[in-house]
Formats: sequence, structure tokens, C-alpha cells
Amino acid sequence: MRKYRYMPYGYKLMLSYCFFIVIPVLLIGYFANSLYVQSIREHTESNVNGTLSQMSDNISYKMEDIIRISDLFYFDHSLVRHLKNYEEGWVSYEATTKYLLPKFQTFIEATNQQIWLSIYLQNETIPEIYRDYKGEDPLIVSERLYDLYHLSRIIDKPWYVQFPEEEYGITMQWQQIESDAEYGYLSLLRRMVDVQSGTKPREIGFLRLSVYLTELFESVDYDKIGNGATIFITDADDNIMMASGESEYQSGGQWDETLFTDYLIIEQLIPGLEWNITAVIPNQIFKEKISEVRLLTFVIILIFIVFYFVSGALLSRYFSRKVGKIVSVLDSFQEGNFHKRIHFKGYDEFSRISIALNEMGQNIGELIHKVYVAELDKKESELDMLQAQINPHFLYNTLSSINRLAKFGELDKLQLMVMDLAKFYRLSLNEGRIFLSISEELEQANAYINIQKIKYEDRMGTSFDIDPEIMKYRTIKLILQPFIENILEHAWCADRIHIRIVGIREGDTILFKIIDDGVGISTELLEQLGDIDESANVGYGIRNVNQRIKLFYGSSYGVTIFSKVGIGTTVCIRFPIAAPKDSKGK
Repeated sequence: MRKYRYMPYGYKLMLSYCFFIVIPVLLIGYFANSLYVQSIREHTESNVNGTLSQMSDNISYKMEDIIRISDLFYFDHSLVRHLKNYEEGWVSYEATTKYLLPKFQTFIEATNQQIWLSIYLQNETIPEIYRDYKGEDPLIVSERLYDLYHLSRIIDKPWYVQFPEEEYGITMQWQQIESDAEYGYLSLLRRMVDVQSGTKPREIGFLRLSVYLTELFESVDYDKIGNGATIFITDADDNIMMASGESEYQSGGQWDETLFTDYLIIEQLIPGLEWNITAVIPNQIFKEKISEVRLLTFVIILIFIVFYFVSGALLSRYFSRKVGKIVSVLDSFQEGNFHKRIHFKGYDEFSRISIALNEMGQNIGELIHKVYVAELDKKESELDMLQAQINPHFLYNTLSSINRLAKFGELDKLQLMVMDLAKFYRLSLNEGRIFLSISEELEQANAYINIQKIKYEDRMGTSFDIDPEIMKYRTIKLILQPFIENILEHAWCADRIHIRIVGIREGDTILFKIIDDGVGISTELLEQLGDIDESANVGYGIRNVNQRIKLFYGSSYGVTIFSKVGIGTTVCIRFPIAAPKDSKGK
């Protein structure tokens, strides 16, 4: 035979494999790099925003603390009465030294911050108490943290004249006035008012609480963002009040965003101050990170490409169309389909394998069919045997009851019992069928109950709670009566018993519950009843029902028992809805 030169199938498989793998890897690497670069910027912005928010919250907290101190002056009505009712002379001096000054000191000490208090009073009978600082920082040169002045000292000051009209409890301003810029202060300005003299607040003084900018903005630190970053605090006129970082623009300058074109700028408003806190981050930081990400992405893609080429070359040697066909046939055999066949041309190892597989599939299929038929016959025999066993057991108990009725001459009850017994066995025999409808099973159970009610009369109560939807389904016959019989034999509590029969659908299963209020079963006995099929403590009829259900439907169905001493017992019978036809095909 002539030999034709051709590219082996393994090489073709390897080339196509690598082609369809390398392109997606390149695309994934490109998009992953783009997304990661974007995520770096977004993550940085998110972190910076979070850091700025924390700084802003810390500043707001310190400002609120100073406002709280001002509230102590503002809302203290006792203090207001003292400030407007003083008399000249010794009385005024004594009240000032023994009441006002200690109170001022107490209010100032109510915070951990370093603040300077200046109070301007309209009542000039109160003496002024202040020190000439000669251009020095009061918080450094003075031990006392407050000065007391008359309001006439500031009556012509522009910041006082322009102070907004009073809105009780709300009007206040943060400003840098007079020497604040020189000492690095920021002052909270607020009136002191009297609201008891009329409906409109009347000014009786003015408060000025000064705090260091460095203390107020103590949490502003560029290290919390990263090297190369700068954080600016700017006022409403874009004056740089404070700067933290390595930028050449420091406090006292003018903020100009156009000077930072190659920077990432993130800005937030400081609540209550109308100032801005701005983070300036060089884009060079991002460029370095982006370069690192691109290099890493390239290395990863290169590693993957090399790996796929090598693995493709190795794996392609083991694959061929014939092997694929053999695998598909084996998969069919595994799924239970033994009718699939393969045929290879020529006479080589693959053709011999195909012949062997075809013969094996035919032999296994025939063998499984024989075993299946034999198992069906065995199951039919076992069901017939179990069914035949339970009927004589019930008949014996019923005939004993009939005998007692006949002995005592209770003919009416005897007649009713015989009629219900006939109905019971008509349904039980069921023309030789193993299955009957649930409605017929309930009718059979009711016939048995009627027989027993003749015996027990009012001492025995029963109720049915059956979902009408389940009536159309079928069940193995005689599954309820053995449990009712077991209750009547063993569950009496004093001289009465009540039995409740519940039937519901749960998904793809039918659940029957036989519930009684009898003496119950002890915990020790319940543990012994764990395996109903093997337990010697379970009645014959109960074990029979459980065996029949498991035999036909499988081990996941059957009977379970729940009980508590003195409360009662619940028996659960579970079987699937899709009941197949019985073994007699009826």
C-alpha cells in the first residue's frame, strides 16, 4: 500500500488548541490589566476619601467640643442673671471673684483642648480683668485662660459690626480676627443673650473662644495618605490655612488648582466651617504602580502561553478520533445503554477493541435483562408473601371479637361487625391486586375502625384529616390498619383513647400520620425501635408494613415512630407519589 505523508492528528489538535487558547489569554490579560489599572485609581480615591472623611470628622468633633463650651455660657440663665444685675463697689467685686471667675474657669476646663476665652460684657459695673500681653501668645505667657472686657472695646470692630442678626441657639461664626492669624488661632464668635426679659433675645455680652489651628487640625497628616502627597486646609477665600506634606505651597499662600495639573486632587468640605480639606497626590505614584501591573500582567500571560503550548503538545499525543469513539461507547455503557456499537475499518488494535466492546455490550445487555426479570419475579413473590401473612393476623383478631359478641348475644353489633369485616376483606383482596387507591385504603381503615368501635364504643375516638388532592393516588394496600390495631392493643391511657389520621402531600411524596394520645413510648424503647425491620419490640403488623414499603419503593421510604411518655405517639408512613403499576399489571 502506498504511504501518504500527512500531518498527524495530534499536531493538528495541538495547533488548534493553542490557537483558541492563546487569543483568549491575550484578550483576558489586556482587559484584566485595564480593569486593574482602573481599580488602582478607584481604590486610591476611595481610600483617600475615607481618610479625608476621618480627618474631617475629627475636626468637626473638636469644633463641636468648643461649641459645647460656648453652650455652657450661652444657655446658663443663672450666669446671665449675674451678668446683668451687678451693683458697683464691693458687691460687684465679690460676685465677680467668687462666682463669675470660678465659673469661667470651670467651663474652660470642661475640655481637653487648649482654648483662650475672651468675654465682652455690656454691664460695665463688672470690672475688667485682663493682661497686656505685649504682642505675645496669651496661651503661652498667661496662666489664666480667659480675659474679661467691656463690650465697648469691640463695638466699632468690623467683625462685630458685620456679625449676623441673632437667631437663638444658632447664630455663631468661626473666623480669624485681629491677632488670630499671627498666633495661629481660629476663633468661635458668639453672642451672650438674655431671653427672660422679652420675646426677642437681648445681647448682654460677646464670647470669643480661640483655639490653635494646629490643635484643631491635629489629625491632618499626609503620612496617612502616602509619601509625596500633600493635604491643604483652605478657607472660603481659597487662602491656605494649613498644609501637611512635601509641597512647596505652605500656609499663608493662595490655593490655585491649576498649579496641580499632574496630580490627583480630592476635595471635601469641613462641616460647620465652610473650609475645604484637599488631598493632592502626584500622578507619578499611579504611573509607577501601573508600570508594575503591566509588567506583572505580561509575565503572567507569557507563562500561561508557554504552559499551554507545552501541555497542548503533550496532551495531543494521547487523543485521536478512534479513542474518542471508544470513550463515547464506554460512556454509553456506563449510562446503561448497551445497544451502541462502533466499527473501525482495517484490522489493527482499534478494530479488535471495537469487536470486543461490541460483544461485551451485547452480552452485558442480555445478562442485565435476565437479572432484571428475575428480580421482578422475586419482588412479586415477596410482596405476595408479606400480603398473605398480614391478612390471617387481622382475621384472627377480628374473629375473636365476633366470637365474644356471639357469646353475649349482641346480634346487632355482631351483624355490623360482620358487614364491616366483609367490606374490609373485599378491599383487602382487591381482585388480587397489590395496589389500591388512597380513598379505598382509607375506606378499608374506616371499616376496621367501625369494627373496633362496636367493641370499645365511646371509649374510642377517631378523626380523619385528609388532603383531598391525594385521594387520586395509589398505595400498597393495608398500610394503615396495622398501626390502628397496634394503638388499640398497647396505647390505652386509663379507659379512653383518641386516634387521628392525617394524610398530606409533601413535594413528590405522600405522608400519612397516625397520631394517638395514649401512654406513649419510653426513650429507651424508642432507641431500640430505631430499626423497625430488625427490632424485636415492634409488632408483627408494623414491621410487615415497613418491609413492604421498603421492598417496593426503596430504603428511603417506610415507617418512622415518634413518641413521648404520657403524651402519645405519632407514626409517619412515607412513600412516593409516582407509584408504578403492581406486579400483576393491574
